[in-house]
Amino acid sequence: MLERLRASRWRETLLTLGILLLAAAHWLAPRAGKLYHNIIYHLDFIPIVAAGMLFGWRGGVLAGLSVAALQIPLIWMVWRNDAAYLTDQLGEMAVDGMAGVAVGLLADRSRRQRANLEATKQELEKVNTELQQNIEQLRRAERMYAVAQLSASLAHEIRNPLAGISGAAGILKRGQAGAENMRECLEIIERESQRLKKLLTSFLEFARPRVPRFQPTDLSAVIDSVIALACHSPGNAAVRFRREIEETLPEVECDSEQLKQVLLNLVINAIQAGGGAVEMRAFARDGAAYVSVRDHGGGIPPEHQERIFEPFFTTKENGTGLGLAVASKIVEQHGGELLSENQPGRGLTMTVKLPIRRSPPQ
Repeated sequence: MLERLRASRWRETLLTLGILLLAAAHWLAPRAGKLYHNIIYHLDFIPIVAAGMLFGWRGGVLAGLSVAALQIPLIWMVWRNDAAYLTDQLGEMAVDGMAGVAVGLLADRSRRQRANLEATKQELEKVNTELQQNIEQLRRAERMYAVAQLSASLAHEIRNPLAGISGAAGILKRGQAGAENMRECLEIIERESQRLKKLLTSFLEFARPRVPRFQPTDLSAVIDSVIALACHSPGNAAVRFRREIEETLPEVECDSEQLKQVLLNLVINAIQAGGGAVEMRAFARDGAAYVSVRDHGGGIPPEHQERIFEPFFTTKENGTGLGLAVASKIVEQHGGELLSENQPGRGLTMTVKLPIRRSPPQ
């Protein structure tokens, strides 16, 4: 505010000096030199219009009146008998004054518009700040809701194996079980303990995934490794694998172990979907690499299509419902997407889309 006042005073001082200097030039110039006086009269236009620009129409009026007050006496004294020259100078002075007023009106209008724009800007900034605060509150509420949902789902999933373990332990504790029943109880305890371990491991991978270690990776080698692991798993010997890899497929910057985990999960799901065959395809398009896994099973019921990436959602009897959720989170950490193409009755295609080169950190 103080700086603005100082600037305003400097402008007033400069304009006042300009008007006084031009008036002094009129009074000191030779009376017979009309050419000099004409030049000075034309220069009067500058401080009048400048006053209008800087201080509005009131500044233009004040500057015009000041020029008139300082110079009309000289005009009247020297050229009152020269009607043409007198009229010309008075008319020019009037035009200068009207120009100063017109410029001042435009300047005032411009300042009002700037003030309105500034007020609107401040209002928008205030609204934007409030909106960001509301969005952050919604995000916190959403996170809390997600935590509550995950906790409830986890508790529900843990309850069943705990009930089996508790029942088997109760039978063993009473000491009334025969050798056969004792063996069954121990098998139940071991099986349900492994189920709990798998469930908690998957949950930790989903809730606290490891940070990817990016390095150039040959997708062909990763796919071959996944197929080899799947083929050597019990019960998968009869499954036929078909791989199709684009010859020009470049190396991709990713975490090869995490990508292997994602693809193995998709392949296992494809095997469990039935159909006897799994197709894997890899290609590159528009700066991204795609790896698809297709089964020939029955696909996903349409009512379940939107829920396949939800934590703990599963249609399998012994599934944890975290496999696709973990896979989706890993792919998201890589800056990619996990896509699904469902064909009910004909199979499901899951596609991993990854950027070939990582974007530099912002």
